[in-house]
Amino acid sequence: MPSPTPTPLTYAAAGVSIDAGDALVERIKPLAARTMIPGVLAGIGGFGALFEVPKGMHEPVLVSGTDGVGTKLKLAFSLDGHDTVGQDLVAMSVNDILVQGARPLFFLDYFACGHLDVAVAERVVGGIARGCELAGCALIGGETAEMPGMYPAGEYDLAGFAVGVVEKAAIIDGKTITPGDVVLGLASSGPHSNGYSLVRRIVEAAGADYQAPFAGDAQGRTLAQTLLEPTRIYCKQVLAVLEHVPIKGLAHITGGGLVENVPRVLPDGVAAVLGRNSWPRPAIFDWLQQMGRVADDEMHRVFNCGIGMVIIVAADDAQRTVAAFAAQGETCSVIGRIEPRAAGAPPCLVAA
Repeated sequence: MPSPTPTPLTYAAAGVSIDAGDALVERIKPLAARTMIPGVLAGIGGFGALFEVPKGMHEPVLVSGTDGVGTKLKLAFSLDGHDTVGQDLVAMSVNDILVQGARPLFFLDYFACGHLDVAVAERVVGGIARGCELAGCALIGGETAEMPGMYPAGEYDLAGFAVGVVEKAAIIDGKTITPGDVVLGLASSGPHSNGYSLVRRIVEAAGADYQAPFAGDAQGRTLAQTLLEPTRIYCKQVLAVLEHVPIKGLAHITGGGLVENVPRVLPDGVAAVLGRNSWPRPAIFDWLQQMGRVADDEMHRVFNCGIGMVIIVAADDAQRTVAAFAAQGETCSVIGRIEPRAAGAPPCLVAA
């Protein structure tokens, strides 16, 4: 027969610290406060966050997106890189809703772990707050889940959820893309948050030292620092350019690389033909390809290869779009063109 334990048990004895959770909430509040924007009615600390639909819009449409950081987190665990993965988390969702022309309004995060290390969690949420500031949205709420036995010591998982708004008449859906349009690309900061299972496998197979200086980095950073560079957030820049230039299509280059993501915004009957050497490719991609002996086709379907966001415009608008992005501090390159799609041809081709 089962018998009672000799001493009284508590939630803390079971591995969950309510006090640690409360302490984290208090540390998060000033981080979230930096992200507040008009429309927030109630944020961190309540059961639900409140946000008022922006006034002055004729037909506001809410656009939502959710994502995580993937196995890039494994590098954060082993390399003490907890300060940047929060920005990665925000970027993956806000860049996704941006492609439909949406302005991000608010963001919520989910942080799950086996044992809550308040200092580490604060660093992660600090990165989330920085990401929200870069995107111009509010960190309005979230959830911290301490679940003993669910995660190995020192590890955690992240998920995020973004909501934005766009005028119904201004939704970017790619329907007007036609042959003759020009494909532009905004520079990435590196692999962003995709392909890290292959990245880690290449580093392991090559016997590379994460802490050694990376020869291809002009700033003298280590391989670890180069690979932990956070995902770029393009929201403010793209929304500013949209005020002056009609953009026909946008594609966030995430999992699936160039050849899988660009077709997601193309209508039937057209294909994007990209020039392999038409944009500057960060040295980290050359290193990964060489060390892993990765074929060109595999590179283009796994990594962004230096292009974090693709923009499609009419040919007559191409140069002023490039100039408009330059004025926003972006490196924008003409990387290809839209052509009629032949029967059996791929919807996106990276050609020599």
